[in-house]
Parts: sequence; C-alpha cells; structure tokens
Amino acid sequence: MLVTAAALAPAAAADPGPDAPTKVRPEVPSSVRVATYNASLNRAGAGDLVEDLTEGDDVQAAAIAQVLQITRPDIVLLNEFDHDDDGLAVDLFRENYLEVSQRGEEPLRYPYAYTAPVNTGVPSGLDLDNDGTVGGPGDALGFGFFPGQFGMVVLSRYPIDTDEVRTFQNFRWADMPGALLPDDPAVAGAGDWYDDAELAALPLSSKSHWDVPVQVWGRTVHVLAAHPTPPTFDGVEDRNGRRNHDETRLWADYVAGGRDAGYIYDDDGGRGGLAANDRFVIVGDYNADPLDGDSVPGAIDQLLENPRVRDPEPTSTGAVEAALTQGGANLLHRGDNALDTADFSDDPAPGNLGVDYALPSKHLPVAGSGVFWPAADEPGSELTGQFPFPTSDHRLVWVDLRLVGRR
Repeated sequence: MLVTAAALAPAAAADPGPDAPTKVRPEVPSSVRVATYNASLNRAGAGDLVEDLTEGDDVQAAAIAQVLQITRPDIVLLNEFDHDDDGLAVDLFRENYLEVSQRGEEPLRYPYAYTAPVNTGVPSGLDLDNDGTVGGPGDALGFGFFPGQFGMVVLSRYPIDTDEVRTFQNFRWADMPGALLPDDPAVAGAGDWYDDAELAALPLSSKSHWDVPVQVWGRTVHVLAAHPTPPTFDGVEDRNGRRNHDETRLWADYVAGGRDAGYIYDDDGGRGGLAANDRFVIVGDYNADPLDGDSVPGAIDQLLENPRVRDPEPTSTGAVEAALTQGGANLLHRGDNALDTADFSDDPAPGNLGVDYALPSKHLPVAGSGVFWPAADEPGSELTGQFPFPTSDHRLVWVDLRLVGRR
C-alpha cells in the first residue's frame, strides 16, 4: 500500500504554506533549505517505532526532533525511519515531537510528508546470500528483519506533487546495462553469484529510490531520495559493494537523462529520467566516501563528479575534532575529516566517513551548506556525542538553495 503525502497531511488544508516563525525563516525566504538525516529511528520489530512514538516520551526521538528544530530544514529526507503502511509513525513523530518544543527550541511543522514501502525485510523466498538456507534478513530483497525496517520519509513545508512522484522499488538490478553483478568465485564464469530465478526477483534498490517533486514558490524541485546498502557485510564476491555502486549509478543516469536514462523504468511503467532543465537535489545516506571506507572505487564519484551535479562540500568543526580525538583509522584517511558526516568505529576500521549527501543540480545556486556536528564546546554537541549516541551515528547535512527561473 502506498501512503501518499495527502494521506499523511490531514492538516495541510488548514495551513498550506510554510509556518516557521518569521525570525527563523521569512515569509518569502531568499533560499530553501534541503537536508538529509539518517535518524536511526529503526527498531527491532514491526510496530515498535509506532509504540515508542505514541506517548511522546521517547528520548532518542526527542533529540532527533531537537536537531531538526535547530537546523530547521524546509525539506528533509529521514533515512532509517521504519515504514508502516498506515503512516502512523510519521504522524506521531510530527505531532508528538516536531510540533512540540524540545528543550526550548521553536516547534517545527511539516504539513506535507511522503513515505512508501521499501524492500528491506521483504522475504525473497530465495537463498540470496548463498549460505545454503532460505529465510532471514540476508535473503530479504533488502537486508532487514521485517518489511519496512530502515525505511524512508520525506517531510516538507511546501506541497508535494503526489501525482507526479516516481518510485523505483521494483526496478531489477539485472535490467541495468553493464550492471556490476557479483561473481561466485567457486564457479567458472562471471557475474554468476545469482542464478536466473534470483536475478528475475532481485531489485536494484535495497530500500527504494524516489523522485518526489516539491512545489516551492511555484517552482518544481525534484527531491531524489535513496539509501544504498552498506558496501560491507559480504564476502569476496562484494555483492553489497557492487549493489551500492549501482544503486548510486541509477541516480547518475537518471539526472543525465536522455539515452543514459532510457533503460530506467519506474513502478508504474514510466521510462526515462529527468529533463535537462529540471531542478533536483539528490539526498540520502549513500554509504560511500569518495576516498576512504569500503565502497567500490568511484562509486560516489558517479554523483560528485557528474556534470549535472553540484557538490557544496559541507563541513563541520565537530567532525575534525572527532577524528583527532578518536584516532584509529581516522589517522590513515586520505580525505578531509571536515567533510565527515558519520561517526563509525575507529579501531578497527572504517573510521568516520563522509557518506550523507545533499547534492543539488548544477544550475541551482548554493547560498550555504553545513553538517550539524558541533565541537564539544559548542551548543548542540550533547545531541551528537559519541557512542552510544543520543541521536544517531550519522549527522544531519543541509544545503541552502536559491531558486531561479519560472519552471
């Protein structure tokens, strides 16, 4: 069942426009803030997140809401937010946490939301991990212990054009030309980790890919949301690393449009990608750092070096401080620690990495960007901290965009 923005926004008709206080965001702002946040609002069982959010007293959810109230994005993708078909968790998070002041911060209201089913936890009925048994999270269409675990939601202060949303949950990995299908080293041949039946059933997206058009001041901004699988937790076949690469490639081809996107089909049978003049922002936890970590070399560069994409290179003081104080693998990294967006295990590897992105189209001017990762002596540092984290091991990443033109 697809839960649309209309179903998740019963109060939208009463307040159709942005409602943040004037002192924070003027009525006709000069820019729009788009953010991505892997909020780690995933739970061990189906329905657990709804139960945790019902009374408004979940400490982690309150801290996540406070981060959002401080940064105040106009549009935000939340990764690792468990999906339920009735949209109860989304409504509870808005009503009991975002619309309630957290430690004195101004409440934040999102009249519009979009969520939909994901592949995580959906049983395949096949032995996808080749361990000789069928069942469990490793044999799901995307790793997960129940359908909807590690889901996604887009929250917006501006209307979502639900009739034009495109989802790519069911696009098959094998239908991508030149796909990096994994190879079984024990069998002669290439790209043969999955048999024909498995290739016929296995989607590319470990969660889903969404093109969510948002109407901002009469202009359409395509919010391209995804959460590719971590490129780890496999073997020498590197099935997760290869899938991560190709999940990222899907958006690279989609924004390129034309012939590059001709093979892409959505869940309603529509084909192709964006037009050359479409505005977009690619958001999500892509589990890939351009220089460090375990992703396939060049995986995220498919976006960062894409001629249609702008990389605002957001930084934070807290990321630099964390890398220096934690040491371990961080001291061996080739990349700039200031660009890190996630606090991972330092000893052993991988150390802290830059894996969360808000990447606008090249023709969208950037007014600013940042990562919510305060240094220890800065306000808000109690909301990030170190393991065990009060919020998430990921940090909120934002970009401020100026919209030009009439389309």
